[in-house]
Amino acid sequence: DADPGQVAAMTSQIKSMFTPGAMTKGVDVTSATTAAREAAEDEDHEMGERERGLAEQAAHVASMWLDRVTDLEAPGLTGAALSRSEWIEETMPVWASLVDPVADGLSAAIRDSFTSRLQGPDAPDLQALGLPAGMDLSMLTQQLAPFVDTMASSLITGQTAEAVGALSSDTLTATEAGVPLLSGRVGLLPGNVAAFAEGLDVPLDEVWLHLAAREAARTRLFTAVPWIGPQILAAIQSYARGMAIDTDAIDAAVREVDPSDPSAIQEALTGGFLNPTPTAAQRAALAQLETWLALVEGWVEHVAARATDAHLPHTAAMTETIRRRRATGGPAEKTFAGLVGLELRPRRLRDAANLFAALEERVGATGRDGVWAHPDVAPTGADLDDVLGFVERTAAGGSSASDDLDAALESILREADEGGSAAGGSGASPDGQ
Repeated sequence: DADPGQVAAMTSQIKSMFTPGAMTKGVDVTSATTAAREAAEDEDHEMGERERGLAEQAAHVASMWLDRVTDLEAPGLTGAALSRSEWIEETMPVWASLVDPVADGLSAAIRDSFTSRLQGPDAPDLQALGLPAGMDLSMLTQQLAPFVDTMASSLITGQTAEAVGALSSDTLTATEAGVPLLSGRVGLLPGNVAAFAEGLDVPLDEVWLHLAAREAARTRLFTAVPWIGPQILAAIQSYARGMAIDTDAIDAAVREVDPSDPSAIQEALTGGFLNPTPTAAQRAALAQLETWLALVEGWVEHVAARATDAHLPHTAAMTETIRRRRATGGPAEKTFAGLVGLELRPRRLRDAANLFAALEERVGATGRDGVWAHPDVAPTGADLDDVLGFVERTAAGGSSASDDLDAALESILREADEGGSAAGGSGASPDGQ
């Protein structure tokens, strides 16, 4: 049964919506950034000229080494030393875009739970509670939507801030998670790098160069292969969009706390509100995401090792250390996993690294990087199961496969040009006049 006191509190909050107010939907980027920065500032420090100079120098050296082992280019890349707060501020919009689909599902679940409390024979008289005359349940549901969206936004914003704030204390470079969070710069977090290096028997300047080479390689790949970043982001959003909400947890929270207090509902749901059982669509999105992450990190690992091997004595040891770090994840990654239901791990990193090493040995560096020419010719999960088969098929296709792709693209462009010419011949101008 609906408790009259709780319903009255809820309707009081609803009536406040009839006056203009700040209603939000999805992650409030500004609020999430502020909260995450406040959490990170305890152990953070501002970047000085020394740190910025080291980042610029490391990125410059790493880029020169990479030029010798890959034809993929990203002209104009510069090094950037980022504090945790700066990393949070610059990457939060991307994190928010990945989490927003979860907010939509959460809003729907809370709205359904609230609405169910006002249905049935024991539902209260809405007009007796002070709502406008003539308002029925459908009208109330409609008026409820902005309030619920704001409540869900508050919950999602708080948890996003917590997750990204935790990641800021752990990430060594701007895009270490394998997601294109920063463009045009090779970002390193000196404070985190120093803490990471303390546990290694490797000089700090060598750790800097290893990490700069990996970050520069990843940034170069995202820049020179413009389709791979959006593919990764789309796969994460697709997974998040299909995330099922634990309706029992929502119902319990709505029933047991003051509905007029979004922070109380947020606290009640801190134990989790996601249904951990993935759907078929989510499993497909996850498989694709894991393949893309593995391919990116496998290429980065192989190319960065090739670039540094002749210059840095601990390349093999550092490669293995970072591989283990990426494979196992940490508390910060688990915090983010609790938010969108997945861990950003390249689970098949070793297979992908082996694939690119075998490709280079068989068809050279140019052939190795040629598989990034188009999503249709990139390796798949099945190819990671059969590395040698993929290498042989690529070698056998050789220039003919590239020629086929070029011919297909040329045909598409030609058809588009012919279509434009036909439209022009009919007297249509570009603006349709």
